[in-house]
Amino acid sequence: MKNFSFYNPTKILFGKGRIQDIAGEIPKESKILLTYGGGSIKRNGIFDEVMEALPGYHIMEFGGIEPNPSYETLMQCVEVVRKNSIDFLLAVGGGSVIDGTKFIAAAALHEGEPWDIVKTYGKVIKRALPFGTVLTLPATGSEMNNGAVITHRASRTKLPFVHPLLYPRFSILDPTKTYTLPPEQIANGVVDTFVHVIEQYLTYPANGKVQDRFAEGLLLTLIEEGPKAITQPMDYDVRANLMWCATLGLNGLIGVGVPQDWATHMVGHEITALRELDHGKTLAVVLPAMLDIRRKDKKEKLLQYAGRVWGLETGNEDERIDAAILKTREFFESMGIPTRLCDYNIAADIIPAVIEQLKTHRMIQLGEKMDVTPELVESVLKKCL
Repeated sequence: MKNFSFYNPTKILFGKGRIQDIAGEIPKESKILLTYGGGSIKRNGIFDEVMEALPGYHIMEFGGIEPNPSYETLMQCVEVVRKNSIDFLLAVGGGSVIDGTKFIAAAALHEGEPWDIVKTYGKVIKRALPFGTVLTLPATGSEMNNGAVITHRASRTKLPFVHPLLYPRFSILDPTKTYTLPPEQIANGVVDTFVHVIEQYLTYPANGKVQDRFAEGLLLTLIEEGPKAITQPMDYDVRANLMWCATLGLNGLIGVGVPQDWATHMVGHEITALRELDHGKTLAVVLPAMLDIRRKDKKEKLLQYAGRVWGLETGNEDERIDAAILKTREFFESMGIPTRLCDYNIAADIIPAVIEQLKTHRMIQLGEKMDVTPELVESVLKKCL
């Protein structure tokens, strides 16, 4: 196992009715800006519940943060923050709203060009406003980490950034607030969480036994509970387990001391930026092909994954790896998420565009061994057709 430092200051308030505890987490004198997405929180009552939990607070609101939050929209919010001297942000929504709020928190206090925050992957951040979250869609893990992904629509650029100042002060996780989500959003969230875990687990052995077993437990839980969330949408325990899986899948814990990949995510980001395909769907398309193309370098962990997660113990090594990749694809399909580019009317002409974007963004050495080149990505994408 590699040396590591682990730091995560986010306070989690988990369970039914926890929104009522939010006032105890925000200083009374704060000028709060509540950020949200398309407005579903006003239709399902979550907005009212948050407002009722904060009597006497000075609260403004900014809605309209999109899935794959755009720099253009977020900069409108930054102007609101600056103009009104906002000193605390409250993100109420899913990962896109939380990611967007992280950018707003940093950009509002940034003295230079705000896009530099993203272009430098967060390196230029010096200060950030404090913020908390009320999670309504489990998927990204953004509610308990210091990373975000932002899209610059004008240039079709989607990039991640991280900084220690971007951990939420607190996050409210109430599984009942996910009951009204459309099945497609739940499915995307399950796939996103699954691939987050895979990116940190399915690399090469580092004798991180705790991390491996933790990751395998999350994967097994997703496989067991994911389909139930579609057929039993009001089952509290199913939703609770999925919500906690999503948070634990990317709060840093399973990735410490072990190699991490993230090539699938970087390729997926480019597909989303170019064709606006849902993030979870891009991962479902790319991952099976990525595992197949890189099976030699990932052989030991693929066999471990085959045996421990899918119970595949018979057949030779290639047969078990083939079966594990097929099981992965079938799991995504069982969640209602197709796994081929053609399923989304995306043809081979996207391949050179993705390669060019990766080169533009200096992502020419991806993966746990930094050996996922544009040429290898081209081979992967051909298998995705």
